[in-house]
Amino acid sequence: MLEDVKRALRSVVMITVTPFDAAGDVDDEAYRSVLRRTLDAGIDVVTPNGNTSEFYSLTAAERDHALALTVEEAGDRALVVAGVGYDVRTAVESARTAADLGARAIMVHQPVHPYLSAEGWVDYHRAVADAVPELGVVCYLRSPHIPAGALAELARVTPNFVGVKHAVPDPVAFGQAVAVVEDAAGADRLVWICGLAETWAPFFWPVGAEGFTSGLANVTPELSLHLLAALRDGDRSAAMTLWRKLKPFEDLRAAKGSADNVTVVKEALAQLDLCTRTVRPPISELPTAGRAEVAAWLKSVG
Repeated sequence: MLEDVKRALRSVVMITVTPFDAAGDVDDEAYRSVLRRTLDAGIDVVTPNGNTSEFYSLTAAERDHALALTVEEAGDRALVVAGVGYDVRTAVESARTAADLGARAIMVHQPVHPYLSAEGWVDYHRAVADAVPELGVVCYLRSPHIPAGALAELARVTPNFVGVKHAVPDPVAFGQAVAVVEDAAGADRLVWICGLAETWAPFFWPVGAEGFTSGLANVTPELSLHLLAALRDGDRSAAMTLWRKLKPFEDLRAAKGSADNVTVVKEALAQLDLCTRTVRPPISELPTAGRAEVAAWLKSVG
């Protein structure tokens, strides 16, 4: 089963949005509609309760509900990788709920703590993984201070650790991490995922990435899938043509320290009449000028 999870992760790993209704609650119908549209387009790996899902703005009950909606809608069409995090006990409880609801893997968010050691990072992930040995575990690596040796150690002590969502914007460091882990644990031990989405995927691919995460896929899943196909085929020209087409959208998301990362995605979905543009504090909706930029990009890609 874990090998099946690893094979599935070599793909576009879409992070779901969490639509809200007029009252500010999770909008079940819109959630299903947005997700169904991407599944119909061919997206076959989805992560509910990721950062694009507004993970840190959802209650525990809402996170469980979003996961249940995802598993039910995805059925056998997609691998569901449930986002879990916070303190160890909460992450473990969320992981066990994910197993109970039918997810086959979890993505463990970067631990939220002002003080983080490499050894403690390994212990945190091992505690969560050990609680659900039947699930594949993907770590979400966002800190440049976690060394490649910590990844190799986690691979050594945690059999169900299957993948790395690497979100440090440094392809050289990424390539070095791949090399260290492969030397220590074997070339096929882990699946390496570019955790910085389409903007960085072409530059992570030559040094070991086999998939990439995507919030854009909520909006234009075909673009993301076409980029994946070009990267798999080694077609640099096609990949960079697609990269130039999607980069303005990703630049809008990355502006102001990524303050609008989720907002831009929801704005695009709102303009496509798929869900409301509502987001929860501490993020906010786009001003009029930003909405116009999103509209112009949507028009440019048809």
